[in-house]
Amino acid sequence: MNAPTKPMMDAEAFRHVRKPLPHDSGIKHVQGVAQYIDDIREPEGTLHVAIGQSPKARGRLISLDVAAVRAVPGVVAVLTAADIPGKNDVSPAFGDDPLFVDTEISFLGQALFAVIATSRDTARRAVKKAVMEIEAETPSITVEDALERGETVLPDYAYGRGDPNAVIAQAPMRLEGQFRVGGQEHFYLEGQVAMAIPAEDGDVHVYSSTQHPTEVQHVVARVLDIPDAYVTCETRRMGGGFGGKESQATQWAVTAALAARITGRPCKLRLDRDDDFILTGKRHDFRCDWNVGFDQEGRIQGYAVDLLARCGYSADLSAGVVDRAMFHADNAYWMPAVHIASKRLKTNTVSNTAFRGFGGPQGMLAVEHVMDQIAWATGRDPLDVRYANFYRPGENVTPYGMEVEETDTLVNLVRTLEETSHYRARREEIVAFNASSPIMKRGIALTPVKFGISFTLTHMNQAGALVHVYQDGSVHLNHGGTEMGQGLYIKVAQVVAEEFGIAMERVRITATTTAKVPNTSPTAASSGSDLNGMAAKIAAGAIKQRMIAHASEAYGVPEEQIEFREDRVFIGNESLSFDELAKKCIAARVQLSEAGHYKTPKITWDRAKGTGRPFFYFAYGAACSEVVVDTLTGENRLLRTDILHDVGRSLNPAIDIGQIEGGFVQGMGWLTTEELVFSKEGHLLTHAPSTYKIPVASDVPAAFNVALFPNANREETIYRSKAVGEPPIMLANSVFCALADAIHALDPEKPVPLNAPATPEAILRACEALRGRPMG
Repeated sequence: MNAPTKPMMDAEAFRHVRKPLPHDSGIKHVQGVAQYIDDIREPEGTLHVAIGQSPKARGRLISLDVAAVRAVPGVVAVLTAADIPGKNDVSPAFGDDPLFVDTEISFLGQALFAVIATSRDTARRAVKKAVMEIEAETPSITVEDALERGETVLPDYAYGRGDPNAVIAQAPMRLEGQFRVGGQEHFYLEGQVAMAIPAEDGDVHVYSSTQHPTEVQHVVARVLDIPDAYVTCETRRMGGGFGGKESQATQWAVTAALAARITGRPCKLRLDRDDDFILTGKRHDFRCDWNVGFDQEGRIQGYAVDLLARCGYSADLSAGVVDRAMFHADNAYWMPAVHIASKRLKTNTVSNTAFRGFGGPQGMLAVEHVMDQIAWATGRDPLDVRYANFYRPGENVTPYGMEVEETDTLVNLVRTLEETSHYRARREEIVAFNASSPIMKRGIALTPVKFGISFTLTHMNQAGALVHVYQDGSVHLNHGGTEMGQGLYIKVAQVVAEEFGIAMERVRITATTTAKVPNTSPTAASSGSDLNGMAAKIAAGAIKQRMIAHASEAYGVPEEQIEFREDRVFIGNESLSFDELAKKCIAARVQLSEAGHYKTPKITWDRAKGTGRPFFYFAYGAACSEVVVDTLTGENRLLRTDILHDVGRSLNPAIDIGQIEGGFVQGMGWLTTEELVFSKEGHLLTHAPSTYKIPVASDVPAAFNVALFPNANREETIYRSKAVGEPPIMLANSVFCALADAIHALDPEKPVPLNAPATPEAILRACEALRGRPMG
């Protein structure tokens, strides 16, 4: 492992940081008293909003008659595109996402109008009374539909080095194929919800279940045609987000705000679960067309891949999502000659959006699929093929020109997991089991993760925090990060309490609001702790320094002899409580409030040239998973998973292990049971828990071993920690590869035609294909 660039303090030297403290809302979660937006006491006269949706996926809206809707008792108003005072646009960037359809219909379920009524039930019933005429067209649903029409939401993009096609043509061994990676529904526990309360002089206060309050503020202002300063967006907590509330919470907040503006009354919008499925985007699904050349040892000489992303009807966040898929198309592997290309394809389905991993999982799974194909072609163990291709000194530059500085970290981590999981011995046992078991087959896989940490849009790598110290020694903490259950609030509070040397109870965590910390980035890209933790530390550190300067002057003691710890301030040979010093500072007119700001260093990215350093650092991990498959039915079970993950010097090991476990299980669901199915007409057929299967407790393996890799971040992050939100998703690649390994045992001479998700039906089709009797 690389040594840290500065001496590290042991965890025992800290009072709060690096301690496994419980989630700040953990008890409230268990008791059911944590307050979400739907739990906020509704002001008197609150109205409720429901969305009128298009019954067609593509076409022109010829007429919309809402007279019968307005006539329903209890209906107060009906909103259409004509009622928008500003721009009819709720897109995050590209101006291609209308709040309500004006003329062009782009997906089935698209919002045509909104009903405002005295009750939610009345509003939902009234939307069905609308009469509309639509000139329908045949929609594009699949990647192939979009390719045939030549429709994209953004221009094609590619980068690489060398001439991989020429290298592949001359390579000792060559393979090519097509691999499909499915999408995923976010299925947050709390659905999309917002409540808007009008205030004087045209102001509006919006409570939104969003990962990006600043964007909600900005888009509400854009649609209402008012300055941003007139809008306050507040988010105390979300019941899950996973990326689905980064850009796509905005439309519902804007609709509620517009309703409040039109009626002058508080308005609330909460989507029904079925409507939430239909109206909000998913993880992008991909078709990956690949071509690889390699030697007999399985070492790649040339690699070319086309990542064809199904983006839906508008760009949304597809620029960054697909770019990140490209950034992770190498995963942990050196590729001497490489070409990574992408298409962002337009279909008449809801716009796909951010999802935990933000495209990285799709690009990474494709190359892991290729690694397995190489292993089968060479007859080598898949883990040995992976070892042969790992980045190493001298061969450590990514296809986009960034140096991988910790090549030894990944190798050491994987070798450690290989030993602790007993991979080799279990491989031998599995080979013996499969030789004597014609129907049930077991498989095992150990796969690595190398994930870049930072927003791929450079300007988003910044954060703000606001810290107040009151005269009684209590501390008010606010920052731009949002809490969606991941433990960000407690981590940042630990940082502030550590800085002041005070008890956690003294730090008051407050709701994220644009009125306190402006112009923030979304809580996404695994950067919440990195950015907001550092901003809060900077703010608290500035206050602390002013307190030290006052104490030094008042007591005639050098600043370096003043120490904050154990709720006291030690000034040379004297000490006083933290609150006593706070009172003295107030009396001396010392400012005890600070707005901290942090921007991530070292990041440079020239997209036009396809080269630079888009990430501050990489997080690493590896997982070893074992499965058993019934080859006559496709049914399967995950038997055991061992995970070793690099979180640097963890800010909170308990929170981080929880994130690793949860991310792995969510990734496992994406790759095994969660399947999105659209009809040819654009209907989402898997639109509820009855038809869309997320993992449950019984899907978690009985043997589930998670450990943190002891490694300090080489970069100067907050207490040398590393991000943990997204990388664990990709540990689940081991489950998919283990399933393929089990199927491969049916006929080791053939590759396994398995796409993701590996549902029982998909597994059965692959098994039958290896038996030479493909299913229709």
